[in-house]
Amino acid sequence: MMSLAYNPFKSILIMFDYQKAKTLLAACPLYKETVIRTIFFNKQEILIKDESTRMGLGSFKALGGFYAVAQLIANEVNRPLAPDEYFSFAIQQIARDMTFVCASAGNHGLSVASGAKTFGAKSRIHLAKTVPEDFANRLRAKGAVVIRSGLTYEDSVAAATEDADLNNAIHLADGSWLGYTEPPRLVMEGYTVIAEELRMNFEHNHCWPTHVYLQAGVGGFAAAISYMIRLNWQVQPQIIIVEPALAPCLSVSVKKNKLQTVQGCASNMGRLDCKTPSLLAFEILQHQADKFTTITDDEAMYYVTVAQRLGFDTTPSGVAGLAALIRDSAENHYPLAIISEGNTNG
Repeated sequence: MMSLAYNPFKSILIMFDYQKAKTLLAACPLYKETVIRTIFFNKQEILIKDESTRMGLGSFKALGGFYAVAQLIANEVNRPLAPDEYFSFAIQQIARDMTFVCASAGNHGLSVASGAKTFGAKSRIHLAKTVPEDFANRLRAKGAVVIRSGLTYEDSVAAATEDADLNNAIHLADGSWLGYTEPPRLVMEGYTVIAEELRMNFEHNHCWPTHVYLQAGVGGFAAAISYMIRLNWQVQPQIIIVEPALAPCLSVSVKKNKLQTVQGCASNMGRLDCKTPSLLAFEILQHQADKFTTITDDEAMYYVTVAQRLGFDTTPSGVAGLAALIRDSAENHYPLAIISEGNTNG
């Protein structure tokens, strides 16, 4: 096992208040720590954290959007929210005049819509035409207004940005770009809770993974987890970022040392099929990731069936990290992957 002796943050200016995120989310009745399972596959011991039950929304993104909504409401009242205020009449009165707008491939929108509904605010979610109608219906069930915007995720981001500007709404994207970083930073701050759950488990059991595989779309999830690993894990693993072969925007950007937009067909890893990375994610991962790799759509589909045999009902997006882990298993000793979402169609 490897232990780093250097300061991993000498190149990073972004910081997350993970203790605040943990305290706020732990007070939510929907919050429950997700499980870490140890399985044996091809005679190898593998750690898997399963996010498919997170807060009843079916993915890790339940943490980010919900938390960011709460913090942006706190900004509106110009003070931190106490946990016992979440469902208070006074906060509901303030939140009812707030509208949160975002683009989504499904899961981020669910988290924003759930947070808005919890606090009594409104939400409008822009979806590309390729996002399954099942997601749209789940969003509507959370009180969101769903707008179909364009053919790609990038089209829906542009539409959400324009919507927020024209209608004096709060744009809560999970990707960031020059001049727009604070709302997505809050989303990423919510994700740090996952890394803290992992750290506490490993410290308690005195057993740490040697490799961590993190799937990435725009990269917010992978960057938040990587940041926390480098910040306070006692034993440092190798961090491998996994992208669709049809959308390797982070690896291309890191190679070019600046943000890049990649071109290509749509991937079956719909929640990861993002052609332009988040600025904040890029700035973290270019320093903290050890390796970038890709998986093909065919590999993703194959490993969905492998995951099902192991007891995980997930999707090509959800299994991406595990797919790369198993493919690379001969190189690993005690690896960790995260099942990032469940199969809501299953």
